[in-house]
Order: sequence, then C-alpha cells, then structure tokens
Amino acid sequence: MIRNLITAIAATLALCAPLLAQATDVNRASQAELESVKGIGPGLSGKILKARETGAFKNWADFVERVGGVGAGSAVKLSANGLTVGGAAFDAQALPPKPEKAARPAKADKPAKGDKGEKA
Repeated sequence: MIRNLITAIAATLALCAPLLAQATDVNRASQAELESVKGIGPGLSGKILKARETGAFKNWADFVERVGGVGAGSAVKLSANGLTVGGAAFDAQALPPKPEKAARPAKADKPAKGDKGEKA
C-alpha cells in the first residue's frame, strides 16, 4: 500500500516537473509571465517590454546591454529562476568583457584645516 502511494506520488511529480521547470523566454513572455519570474517586478518587466519594442533580444549580452539595471549578476539570478533569451540560459562567457576603468588622477595635497600656509 505504501509502495503504491510512493509510486503514485513519484509519477505525479514526474508529470508536473516539466510544468514547474518551464522556462520563460524574454522575447515571447507577457508582462504577467515576466513578473512570474522571481526577481522581476513591474519596473523591470516594463523596462524589458520597452526594450523589446525595438526588436527581439538576440542573446543574453544584448539583453544585458539593452535593459537598464540588469548586469551579469542579476542575469545569473534571473536565468536560475527560469528566464531565457531565445530559449538559452545565461552564459557569462557570452558577455563581452567590461572595459577597465581609467585610473583616477592623484589628489593634490591640501593644507590641513586651519593651516593657511605660509605668508610671504
């Protein structure tokens, strides 16, 4: 009896697994479908839909470039939560390397507070 119950539960989970793990493609999803992905709220879904008006996202690099506020870190999380671009999960290797920041020039020494320097 218990064996039959376990078998029935396992069969039910096997049937439901594809539905639970179903990915949401950013190029086809409605606003409600986008917002069903953990990490996407009304603000981000609006940005995605606005960026999508100019054309479908070619890949994750295109998505990260065109949607403000989405970087590699958030792309990893969104992908892990079921978001895809053209059916593909996020691959950090596909992103172009970040340009290196220019070094800031050294600050000139300022006189200490209250020190007016030497008068000639």
